[in-house]
Amino acid sequence: MDYNDAIINTQPGFFANGSLQKEINEQVWKPFIKAFNSGDNEAFSAVHSKEVIRVIQDNNEVMGYDQYFQKIPDSIKTKWADWKKTIELRFLQRIASKDKAFEVGYYKSTSANTVTGEKRTGFGKFHILLRKEKVLNDTSLNKETVMLRKNFFYLHL
Repeated sequence: MDYNDAIINTQPGFFANGSLQKEINEQVWKPFIKAFNSGDNEAFSAVHSKEVIRVIQDNNEVMGYDQYFQKIPDSIKTKWADWKKTIELRFLQRIASKDKAFEVGYYKSTSANTVTGEKRTGFGKFHILLRKEKVLNDTSLNKETVMLRKNFFYLHL
């Protein structure tokens, strides 16, 4: 997947300065997507601040860097070894200054089993706070699947 295709900007009135947006895409979102899609946990954690606060609204859970990036047990790695995952982002709002940004959007994650061909697709909404090209806060919600799916595809029009 071309990383430019995985980042789709919509609603032009809600965007940061074009050069700041391109810089954020290059320094945060392209490495984020590449690391997520390749399963490179080290590269994925590298785009996050050591002070990251991860919020999973569906679970009423708030965690810091160490909990968010704790070592994945080999048993879980083995269970998911045959699965290839991809993520696409659609932005609803992007606000940025020279060293800070706030971005809101929807994501689509797809997992495909390379052995059986089974596919699973999920949708979610994210709120991201960036500081100096690192993710400082990552909040996601994915329980409202029908609404999230509609909004994800609506933002592609």
